[in-house]
Amino acid sequence: MDTRASELRELVLTEPVISTSTARPVKTKKKLIHRKDRDYSQLVRRSYQAAFLLLNVWLGGAFYLWVRGLETGNAATVAQPPAGVEGWLPIAGLMNLKYFLLTGHVPAIHPAAMFLLITFLAMAFLLRKAFCSWLCPIGTISEYLGLLGKKLFKRNFRIWRWLDIPLRGLKYLLLGFFAWAISSMSAAAIAGFMRSDYGVVAGVKMLNFFRLLGETGLIVLGILVLASVFVQSFWCRYLCPYGALLGFASLLSPLRIRREPEPCIDCAKCAKVCPSNLPVDKLITIKSAECTGCLECVAICPAEGALHLTLPQIPKPLFPSAKAPRRIPSWAVAAGVAVLFFGIVGYAKAVGIWDSHIPAAVYRQLVPHANTARHPMPGDPEISH
Repeated sequence: MDTRASELRELVLTEPVISTSTARPVKTKKKLIHRKDRDYSQLVRRSYQAAFLLLNVWLGGAFYLWVRGLETGNAATVAQPPAGVEGWLPIAGLMNLKYFLLTGHVPAIHPAAMFLLITFLAMAFLLRKAFCSWLCPIGTISEYLGLLGKKLFKRNFRIWRWLDIPLRGLKYLLLGFFAWAISSMSAAAIAGFMRSDYGVVAGVKMLNFFRLLGETGLIVLGILVLASVFVQSFWCRYLCPYGALLGFASLLSPLRIRREPEPCIDCAKCAKVCPSNLPVDKLITIKSAECTGCLECVAICPAEGALHLTLPQIPKPLFPSAKAPRRIPSWAVAAGVAVLFFGIVGYAKAVGIWDSHIPAAVYRQLVPHANTARHPMPGDPEISH
């Protein structure tokens, strides 16, 4: 009897336990196949950023000396100011673009602002928001402030999702306000605005805003700088209406960041490095207007063929013989940015439609008193005729 009981006890102890609950599937770790090529996209991108930042510093310095020469009366001859500074007049560029679309004529005042806007819109359409991550000086400064914060605090902070989404809407609200204001203006009103004293010296007033920055302006600027140290690309992410406009254009771009699930090892490095906080590791294609085409996610991916920039895939039901999405190398993006910028700007300069060609006497009269120029309002006689 004791022997029988011992056998039953041993059987119970050694019998496998069958659970009535559903067991969770064990996620197997994928084998990493390391990339064979070395990615130089970030080295090239940062070279572009540095070159464009230096170009803007040079243009700003030349424009400042031009303004000071007129203010002090030391300018023996009045040359045309460097038109490239009109890239800092995006509202003038948007107004002139509407004027051009309505009339078919290149605007006489600040045409460079329009051509630069067209250039950056073309980049957004063809290459995502490449201007924001490859050329924009504010974007460059904001990016490096974020890197400074990461070095100081070992991380960049992320705003709660419930607050992040409405904050991102601020830049679209600002864009909507400017679009609404410009949409109510006729071609004649836009031309009148540009010919007004304010329109002629808009660039000078922009310069004076920064060089005569008051206490309130300094506090706001300090808050934005500090916020960019803690939160990566704070200005670009939440407040830049220019980036919002380019984001809309980028939605039409044929290029997408694409993740291939098979070679992907789910390391999530791509999502961690994304300056726009996009869940790259969870999606197949990135279609968001927040994607800047910086290619940081592609550069950091360790797996061969897991992440790349591609043209869209043609649906198989429509074209059974359609091939896989065509991959676009990073050098093509760099080449595209250069070709679009030098091509459009070079064309405008070559055919003589880049500069404003305002008479020297007008500059001598208006520039020294730029701060007294009043912003024209709807119905003012100077923009009504």
